[in-house]
Amino acid sequence: MKIGTAIRNMGPAATAACIGHCARQAEAAGLAHIWTVDHIAIPPEDAEGSNGRWLDPLATLAYLAAATQTIELGISLLVLPYRPALPTAKWIATIQELSNGRLHLGIGPGWMQPEFDALGINRRHRGKMTDEIIDFIRTCFDAPDDVVSANGQEFLFRPKPARPPIYVGGMTDAALARTIRCADGWLPMGIDPEKLQPRIERLRELAAEAGRECPTIVPIASLPESQSEAFDMLSGCAELGVSDYIQASRYSNEGEFDVVLERLADLKARLT
Repeated sequence: MKIGTAIRNMGPAATAACIGHCARQAEAAGLAHIWTVDHIAIPPEDAEGSNGRWLDPLATLAYLAAATQTIELGISLLVLPYRPALPTAKWIATIQELSNGRLHLGIGPGWMQPEFDALGINRRHRGKMTDEIIDFIRTCFDAPDDVVSANGQEFLFRPKPARPPIYVGGMTDAALARTIRCADGWLPMGIDPEKLQPRIERLRELAAEAGRECPTIVPIASLPESQSEAFDMLSGCAELGVSDYIQASRYSNEGEFDVVLERLADLKARLT
């Protein structure tokens, strides 16, 4: 099983020094990937833990691409309705180009009503918007001769590196259906094998019905306090076909991250 970790682009850890340190240490420890998270307009009453300090996840990934050499870079999850389709596709292609193809694109429709309100977007339309934007992004990367059309205007979509793998987040039937329709992988929450098993079985059923292989399964979760319990859970996930794990790390500074990294490095060695 490949192991990665979230790099906190929020709260007191969201500084250039801390982000750079954590990324380089994760790479040196041999982790497979590092991930950012997306929030754009946290209301004051929901700012506990971050104090409303959130760095843009795509800009942070661009910074991480320059701060590292080989570790893969992901976002879990980019809320597609928050951003216009074409600039988002350009951001994704640029990071993929400048990182030499290390990007992993996790996507979702979002959930926080105040953020939709701040953006002036009707939350009820988020599912339809997500599908439309992801289809547009795929069109950009698949376009013959790099020619894409938007709003009746043709343009060249360049650079056009290889499309990054796409992952859909969420535990609902709608998320599973979206995964089968347009994604390479599924990003569930949690690493309890008993809770994941019925959802994985449903994903496999949908994949069989669609005549395709089951997508890659990459859960994101915080580790249990017990290292032995964490190992047992991840081993159980591996038996279910889970290929990767993302640690939803909570830390405020470099030292706290290094403690988390020690645990992940130990688990990585034991799961190899």
